[in-house]
Amino acid sequence: MSLPRRLLLSSPALLAMPSIGRAQAAPRVRMMLDWTFQAPNAFALVARERGFFREAGVEVSVDRGQGSGAVPPALASGTHDLGYADINPAIRFLAQNPDSGLVAVAILHDRSPLCAIVRADGPVRTPKDLEGRRLAAPEFDAGRQLFPAFAKAAGIDAGRVTFLSVNPALREPMLVRREVDGVTGFVTTSALSLKSIGLDHPQQRVMMYYDHGLDLYGGALLTTRRFIQNNPEAVRRATAALIRGFRDQLANPAAAMQVLRQAEPLVDVAQETERHGMNVQRVIMTENVRQNGLSSVDMARLQRGITAVEEAYGLQPRLQAAQLYTADFLPPAADRRV
Repeated sequence: MSLPRRLLLSSPALLAMPSIGRAQAAPRVRMMLDWTFQAPNAFALVARERGFFREAGVEVSVDRGQGSGAVPPALASGTHDLGYADINPAIRFLAQNPDSGLVAVAILHDRSPLCAIVRADGPVRTPKDLEGRRLAAPEFDAGRQLFPAFAKAAGIDAGRVTFLSVNPALREPMLVRREVDGVTGFVTTSALSLKSIGLDHPQQRVMMYYDHGLDLYGGALLTTRRFIQNNPEAVRRATAALIRGFRDQLANPAAAMQVLRQAEPLVDVAQETERHGMNVQRVIMTENVRQNGLSSVDMARLQRGITAVEEAYGLQPRLQAAQLYTADFLPPAADRRV
């Protein structure tokens, strides 16, 4: 059941926002998503189609993306003002490009969707069993890029694991055909792709990175300190409207899937509904979120994640959590409860 409209419209965060006079145009924000329109990023479409941006007094265009790694460069170059992407490639980008001023203003996924998947009927039963095995993944795959950090946390000798570089479309079929022992990727992508080509969930053994010591955050709203300095109210209003859309999708996923279908007519609603449920179960609804609400970030935990990413990419440790994340633009805690 969706949240009551009167409660959403009476949100303190929205009521506290300065009204937009008739002669004053709403600030404009160009937003880039992490990927094509699908369930995990549908909340941005919900915010657009339900008029949440308009009611917050901000005009937001929502563009599909080309992967989480493409969002930070787009923000740094100024082609977009706000982005939604996995936070871990953003950590790498900021560490390598400190002058970019990249910053997260909300972390919506309390856990990372990164995982390794093998066949349930195969010899790999624990992460340690990956030693001596072959895994398939594109070179840019975040699961592959952060595999050294996962290996360190899980006690795997990463030097004994062989990766085959493959096109994303070939990754899951190679596991189904037993040409490799496993794959890495997002659980919300690879697990469903495997199911669609004949390897259903009971036939998969999914090893979530967070279950084996690599406790990373996931999807986040990103911008730059330069844009914040020039447009603080636009950031505040857009963030509140997007979190409202996120909560609305959690409260009424069926309605959100219809919004998604309007934006992407060829979408498989049944598959995206399953993807949404998996995202909620595996990534969003942790005990921390149930108790404290969305974007209740533990800065010490975030710092540990930053260190893990820096080590995985061979970067000098220098990035501090306070450089990467600010809670200054979040709506009140009551408007982040789920």
